[in-house]
Amino acid sequence: MQESVDKLWEIVQQAWTEGFMGLDLNSLLPALGILILALALRGVFTKLVINRLVKFAGKTKNQLDDKIIESLEGPIRFIPVVVGVYIAIEVSGLVEANGIDTVAENFIRSLVVFNIFWGLFCLVDPLTFLMGKLEEVFSSEMVSFLVKVLKGVIVGIGAATVLDLWGIKVGPIIAGFGLVGVAVALGAQDLFKNLISGFLILAEKRFRVGDWVLVSGIVEGTVEKIGFRSTMIRRFDKAPTIVPNSVFADKAVTNFSEMTHRRIYWKIGVEYSTSVAQLQEITNRIREYLTGNANFAQPDEATLFVVTDSFNDSSIDIMIYCFTKTTNWGEWLEIKQDFAFAIKHIVETAGSSFAFPSMSIYQGTGADQPEAYIPPEGEKADGKKQMPFQAGDEGS
Repeated sequence: MQESVDKLWEIVQQAWTEGFMGLDLNSLLPALGILILALALRGVFTKLVINRLVKFAGKTKNQLDDKIIESLEGPIRFIPVVVGVYIAIEVSGLVEANGIDTVAENFIRSLVVFNIFWGLFCLVDPLTFLMGKLEEVFSSEMVSFLVKVLKGVIVGIGAATVLDLWGIKVGPIIAGFGLVGVAVALGAQDLFKNLISGFLILAEKRFRVGDWVLVSGIVEGTVEKIGFRSTMIRRFDKAPTIVPNSVFADKAVTNFSEMTHRRIYWKIGVEYSTSVAQLQEITNRIREYLTGNANFAQPDEATLFVVTDSFNDSSIDIMIYCFTKTTNWGEWLEIKQDFAFAIKHIVETAGSSFAFPSMSIYQGTGADQPEAYIPPEGEKADGKKQMPFQAGDEGS
């Protein structure tokens, strides 16, 4: 029994002294403790630094520095981890025991580079206000795309820097991706056509999210999302329609949201019994209703006509052509309804009435029929009497 206990103790001593990768546990445990302490102090360090920075930013009037500090909270929290890993490697003696000083140094440098580019990545969002002036030239969706491209560039440069630290050449990798890209481009021409069309939509501000558009022969509805491959338009029956962006290069697109005014075009028919004086009264009073009305565009803003237009089969037609100032469909319907009530009142008070399709049928009295022709009585050469006949009958 004593021999078994001694053997077990010998195994424990051997494991303690040999440890891991040539290091005894006397060296590994302090290193492990430093890492745990660094993780534990991460929150305290972050609060200490952030609070000081927040107090400093509070002395300024703009909100930019506040947003920058808020966005950098993640990279700041990572600083104790980098410091803890560096101290743990130094204390453990891992470098001297295994001769991996280059690997350890590259690892620490990679963590530092990662933290720096992480901070730059986080700074993109609060600094987007610098691109605010670009929205005067490009759309907000285009600016959002540029922000994403900038983030992608930061990630790419950071990854290339880390790879270069480990001796991995980035140039051949990029060249390889270039060859793959050419092969993919040849087999995905429609995809790239959609991408180019999406870029042009955003750059040229053809329409924006929320606009009411009509794609000729395709769909009509409200734009909900503009992507670089496709655009989602929700129809008025609430069904979504995904339209490839290449369609917008071949089809006419009407953007109703860009209307400056909304049109009312009516032809109202009055009875033929309406006199000239009544027609003049009706047209003048309708024109007076429109002129000076705050809901309607005036002649100096848009076309306005109220004229006796044509003589129809059953009516004398008055043409009304005008524009409302609002382009909102609900408001336009209410204005049009009030206008319809006003027209009906004007026509009725003028002593006229609205016409409707009708047909007059005149029944003849027989006065226009030819009279029967009765020749005088006499005998023919054969001794027979001449019979009376109707006009139009054939003779014998």
